[in-house]
Amino acid sequence: MSQEKQEGISFFNRYLTVWVFLCMAAGVLIGKAAPSVTAFLGNMTIAGISIPIAILIWVMIYPMMMKVDFESVREIGKNPKGLIVTWIVNWLIKPFTMYGIASFFLFVVFKAWIAPDIATQYLAGAVLLGAAPCTAMVFVWSSLTKGNPAYTVVQVATNDLIILVLFVPIVKFLLGVSHVEVPYSTLFLSVLLFVVIPLAGGILTRISVIKSHGREYFEKTFIHKFDNATTIGLLLTLILIFAGQTEVILSNPLHIVLIAVPLILQTFLIFFIAYGACRILKLPYDISAPAALIGASNFFELSVAVAIALFGTTSPAALATTVGVLTEVPVMLTLVLIANSTQDYFPKRKTR
Repeated sequence: MSQEKQEGISFFNRYLTVWVFLCMAAGVLIGKAAPSVTAFLGNMTIAGISIPIAILIWVMIYPMMMKVDFESVREIGKNPKGLIVTWIVNWLIKPFTMYGIASFFLFVVFKAWIAPDIATQYLAGAVLLGAAPCTAMVFVWSSLTKGNPAYTVVQVATNDLIILVLFVPIVKFLLGVSHVEVPYSTLFLSVLLFVVIPLAGGILTRISVIKSHGREYFEKTFIHKFDNATTIGLLLTLILIFAGQTEVILSNPLHIVLIAVPLILQTFLIFFIAYGACRILKLPYDISAPAALIGASNFFELSVAVAIALFGTTSPAALATTVGVLTEVPVMLTLVLIANSTQDYFPKRKTR
């Protein structure tokens, strides 16, 4: 996502949860003090998609897509076990366990505090998070665990390709089970706008810059010009979302905590499923760690974008995906610590 340094996670990423809380405060203040501004921005839509937020999300996602080297997909045939673990966990397990855990907590454990119609929307947001595995931040988590960088690139590249095929049908199915009607056209439009277009743009930009200036310039200079833009785009998007959620937050602040509980539990569950599978398969640590972390983390930028496109900026579903941003960094840093402290259980040989 934002700046990735060799020594580890950047300042902005390390304290992302703090910035999210500050954005929440700023958004609520704007929503309370200037509701007309929030209403004006909320009315700037095309086909139900917020124009200001769409622009900000492109600012976030486009630099991420430039980082993905799709030439690495040719390396799939080498050491496929780690990739198979990633694919199975991300696409056959994670979306459905997210649905099950979120349903249990929102409709059973927390039913005294959350109305059924609101719980349904929160569940929709959780489903969107569960159906979008991490593609960008995993580079940071992988570096913190000294993961194999070439293998991590292949994992990310293949996940981006799979998202194009499976994200829409999985979301459609799980939301249908939740009795949430979502037209295919809206889902496909969201994927087109927030995955296909920035992905194509990122690929073309990457090819063009490498061709004209070389790979070293692209990786060490050009790509880092967009680090701050990505972070600023994310924070401004969150301010707009929280401004639209002012009344919900002020009337039900407890809901933020209640939404976070199943999201956090799901993250730990998916990590240990993937990590345990890699241990059973005797995969090297530098492949096992990123394989587990890519499934545990979420492509929350896409989830937020689709939630807004489907349900609107002021929807409970959008709030639920935003809570995913709130919990992301502290939980993932905890999992990084767990991985680093258990690496002796895995072979040390680095697979190339």
